Amino acid sequence: MEAEAYRASCLQSVAAAYDVLLITSEEPSWEVPYIRDCIVVADPSDLAALSAAGRALAERYDIAGVFTWTEWYLVPVARLARQLDLPTTAPEVMQACRNKATARSLFARHGVPSAASTSVDSLREATTAAEQIGYPVVLKPAGRAASVGVSRADTPEQLLAAYAFADRAARQGQESAGILVEEYLDGPEVSVECVTYRGETTVVAVTRKSISAPPYFEQLAHTVDADDPLLATVAPTARAAIHALGITDSVSHIEMRLVDGRPRLIEVNGRIAGDMISHLVHLATGIDLARTAADIACDRTPDLAPTRSSAAAIRLLYPETSGTLTHLDFDGPRPPWLERIHFHRHPGDPLLLPADGGHLFTARIGYLITTGPNAISADTRAAMALDRLHARVEPAVMA
Repeated sequence: MEAEAYRASCLQSVAAAYDVLLITSEEPSWEVPYIRDCIVVADPSDLAALSAAGRALAERYDIAGVFTWTEWYLVPVARLARQLDLPTTAPEVMQACRNKATARSLFARHGVPSAASTSVDSLREATTAAEQIGYPVVLKPAGRAASVGVSRADTPEQLLAAYAFADRAARQGQESAGILVEEYLDGPEVSVECVTYRGETTVVAVTRKSISAPPYFEQLAHTVDADDPLLATVAPTARAAIHALGITDSVSHIEMRLVDGRPRLIEVNGRIAGDMISHLVHLATGIDLARTAADIACDRTPDLAPTRSSAAAIRLLYPETSGTLTHLDFDGPRPPWLERIHFHRHPGDPLLLPADGGHLFTARIGYLITTGPNAISADTRAAMALDRLHARVEPAVMA
């Protein structure tokens, strides 16, 4: 289960400090030990259904705050907080975070370095936009996340496939069906993990990333080092982006690329990062972003004092080809620096890569996390662990 694999540590952390009331789309299973009560609604992004569930819980309990780490629920949850007279960043600000076109316009207005971007509604418009921006370009849905539907086009011929890929993902989304054609930012990708409380932003950590080869942007690896010197370089741009959007109270995950060593914004996510990045931050610095998000939701000053100074790395496991997973194991005993290894695919499961019409949820096998005194050590250990991981895939016969 992807939710348990990537969010169980967050829920466990919050439950250690608060009684948790859960609104979810299916009957709880792994969450049960960490929650006090639960209401199941068919679609938590449906504001009417979410509001009814929130009011029902408010009749039973004295609710101190509400928050979510799910991208699709950011706007409805902000509106629910407003309805219950609880602390929140304004719903319209969360909407700006969710719509990449709106965010780009705000970055431009406030002088935050970002990518040139054009909203399009047709292949013809996309072709014109790409010619104006200049190849290579990136096409992406305006309202999705996790690199779903995102790809690069280096030529007009590649633009056709990239547009179809983005359009298919956009139409499957729950919000905007629009598509963006954007300037390709050529440089290393990082994310910046930030905490904003009552309008004051603290930059907590920088995450260095490894991305798949073009044309797709699958996340392959993340590394967090408490003493990363890059933090001073990216912090001003991260703060400027948060200010431009108007975020007042939130944990934020800000993606950017370093072009000629200078930060350029990709997007701001008004939530805790995915891919276990918050866990890496905790391992490296001692700062608990999940607990922090809950504190902010309840209008309590978060504790952002680091208690560690080390590093942690995650390697996200993908097959080389689409097909059926036939074998998966880790050779030998686990060393103490291998903090965890998790498989959420098992022999017999199908795997479908983006090139074959899939995305990270259909392709990823699992992950492993390593620790070390610094980034070099954590990354070296991750490579050693990968050498002991064995997976075999029977290639799919593609139509």
